[in-house]
Amino acid sequence: MKLKLIYPRWKKLEGQTEFHLPPHGPVVFAATLPRSVEVSFTDENVQPLDMEEKADLVGISMMLTSQVKRGWEIAGEYRRRGVPVIFGGIGTMLHAEETEKHADSIFLGEAEGRMEEVIGDFQAGKLRKVYDFFDNRPPTEWIGPARRDILQRDLYNYKGVQMVDLVHASRGCRFNCYPCCVSFLGGRQFRPRPIDRVVEEIAGIDNNRLFVVDNSLAQDSQWEKDLFRALIPLKKNWCCHPIEDDPEILDLAARAGAWYVYQAVFDTSDTIRERIRRYHDHGIGVEGTILLGLDDHTEDGIKRLIDFLMEIELDLAEFTVLTPFPHTRTFDDLHREGRILSYDWNDYTADKVVFQPRNMPPEKLQELFHYAWDTFYRDEPQSYKMFKLLKKVSEKEHRDGTYRRRRRDLMASRFGRRGEAAGEDPPTKG
Repeated sequence: MKLKLIYPRWKKLEGQTEFHLPPHGPVVFAATLPRSVEVSFTDENVQPLDMEEKADLVGISMMLTSQVKRGWEIAGEYRRRGVPVIFGGIGTMLHAEETEKHADSIFLGEAEGRMEEVIGDFQAGKLRKVYDFFDNRPPTEWIGPARRDILQRDLYNYKGVQMVDLVHASRGCRFNCYPCCVSFLGGRQFRPRPIDRVVEEIAGIDNNRLFVVDNSLAQDSQWEKDLFRALIPLKKNWCCHPIEDDPEILDLAARAGAWYVYQAVFDTSDTIRERIRRYHDHGIGVEGTILLGLDDHTEDGIKRLIDFLMEIELDLAEFTVLTPFPHTRTFDDLHREGRILSYDWNDYTADKVVFQPRNMPPEKLQELFHYAWDTFYRDEPQSYKMFKLLKKVSEKEHRDGTYRRRRRDLMASRFGRRGEAAGEDPPTKG
């Protein structure tokens, strides 16, 4: 049978450099399908959706709230054509009751070890309306390498530079941050994958630059040390969410290829200042993730925070507006207090104010959001700061010898010569 897997388009943050990373959810899901299933994949963010392509079943994988209405629209068109549709992914779990109305079936939870049953039901004409494995999570030993072969890789580049590939080393998160839905989705228990399986998958990725997408690596000190030691021989370069602020762990991370981290900056304390300094001391860049609109934020406080960001020399910064995504404490509080102004999921792009802030009108917070982007990137545009980060990793690749190997493999693949003339340059015109 043929399954058409679709990742609906979504809007980038206003002010953010326009590039797209290969999605992680669909390639992880594809790895759980029986071998008898032929998979074709369309990422609407980088390629047009061909609805004339024949498929026995359409799967729609949604990660973001801002994707769900487009996902429902796609499903409606396929179902009008008589093609059944099943939904899955984080966005489906956050909007399960609504999505069920637009689907022949929805899948809730993690897919490892489950898809033989789902596909068997479909082929027997017994596809259930809901497959709910939400609280029955599979062992992390069952997680295999993602099916990156379904991606059209040349679509994921920025000005000729190949974007990072995504990989994960754990699931779940023991933290329960105020604006985050991860504790709802993956549980409050930290669930690491076996390190040898993670290393095997990373070693097999034909890209020297990776994004380790775990919610936080700073969840178990010994696990972090063991993981980073195991990654050192691979000579990969990777970015991630926070690493534990410990000298030994930061040293191991740097030796293992830590390129830069996404680090939340939530105040102007010396604690944050020193945390950023220690990353930099280990040669690890920092992209600050800054959330605007918390209940203790005032106009003057936000402006002081932005001045502080300039002082601590962040490599990049990403500003977002507090957004009450379903199944977060933020949503529960703001909904209960009657402060949510819009329930149009297309507005939930994290760059629009959809609630009433505590200390200012919504229009003022929206203005401060633009002020933050404009001020931080006033002297150096985001694209230039990104170029400087890429330059650092390119220099490291030159030093450790991986740059030539990566370029050689890329060119060999482009000219269809992988494995035939591994050490030769591709032919050129003239």
